[in-house]
Amino acid sequence: RDIGTVVLPGAEVKLYLTASPATRARRRHEEIMQGGGAERYEDVLEKLLRRDELDSSRAASPLKPAPGARIVDTDGLSLEQVVARLAEFVEARAARSRAGQ
Repeated sequence: RDIGTVVLPGAEVKLYLTASPATRARRRHEEIMQGGGAERYEDVLEKLLRRDELDSSRAASPLKPAPGARIVDTDGLSLEQVVARLAEFVEARAARSRAGQ
């Protein structure tokens, strides 16, 4: 969650994936249910909101986009669509690098 700001601040391509809390909780809830879990959606959402608050307000490496990061809203997108969009950004950056920009 802090790759672009702490681990690799000099990366050529920085992507910051986001989605609404409802979408992220739904995705996580589906994972839990597919794994045999029985956690309620409302509980998943509550935990996610609490984690977001903690992560975005911590002193060290707060959750935030890195400077220059491309923010990608994944609401309404399938995994395949997200991967395709990210690949487009990376390929466009590579093309600019080859062109000397």
